[in-house]
Amino acid sequence: MSVLKSPLSKALKIALIQLSAGSDKAANLTKVTRLIDDAITNSTIGALDLVMLPECFNSRYAVDQFRNYAEVIPSGETTQLLSQLSKKHGVFIVGGSIPELAPEEDNKIYNTSLTFDPNGKIIAKHRKVHLFDIDIPNGITFKESTTLSPGSKATVFKLGEFGTVGLGICYDIRFPELAQIASRSPHNSFAMFYPGAFNTTTGPLHWNLLARSRAVDNEVFTVLCSPARDVAGGGYQAYGHSLVCDPFGKIIAEAGEGEEILYAELDEKLLPQARSSIPVHYQRKFDVYEDFVGKGNAKVSDV
Repeated sequence: MSVLKSPLSKALKIALIQLSAGSDKAANLTKVTRLIDDAITNSTIGALDLVMLPECFNSRYAVDQFRNYAEVIPSGETTQLLSQLSKKHGVFIVGGSIPELAPEEDNKIYNTSLTFDPNGKIIAKHRKVHLFDIDIPNGITFKESTTLSPGSKATVFKLGEFGTVGLGICYDIRFPELAQIASRSPHNSFAMFYPGAFNTTTGPLHWNLLARSRAVDNEVFTVLCSPARDVAGGGYQAYGHSLVCDPFGKIIAEAGEGEEILYAELDEKLLPQARSSIPVHYQRKFDVYEDFVGKGNAKVSDV
């Protein structure tokens, strides 16, 4: 098969901000401001196009605390800050996730990720679809549904002139349908972005494995941004290891456990190389297996 046109129009230079969040929301937002400023100023790969934050970057990741930190979108202080920072630096910001208060829905709380364009405009809003309700004997028990409500739509959007991308949050990565929706026609996304907070039980088992699986399944880049591990702060311990995986399933950048800014460049040439040399992207046979994702019936969110 001949080399095809890439769904990514040109190389995308990104920075993942792996930070730990404490109990002081204002201090967390001050840290976010400082680290984004640092990422832009001290970039090791030239001028950045996009900065990404981790899941629950403005609060502790704790079921009994989500409502205390929740804010209305777009009037809340976190939304306003990220809008200002994206405009200040002229970059896209994938705003990790924050607890969202929805007064119009009987004050439900969602785990929500916002993406901003270089003019500070919200161009995507994803509410975590699959809530993290697990019980691993001698490992971890956690139940987000105690206080959070699930989102009901996949999120796919245009990242300016670069092309189309999909967005999920943490546990969403375990459900391949969201990436399938984003990567297939009519969207033809070049990447899936997942702010996430895997823990020290599930992280070593599946963090890298799931990133590589979604990349290989759909021949897209997968970009995962985690909080830093904060042993001194106690509570939920994030795995760390923010990473970028290419469409062949190769990890091209990976952080450690602590606070770190991870830089990576998404090479537009890799997508057509992967899809032409191993053309599973074009070989699915929906006449053989029923698949609603392949039939265009999935619900995709609008901002």
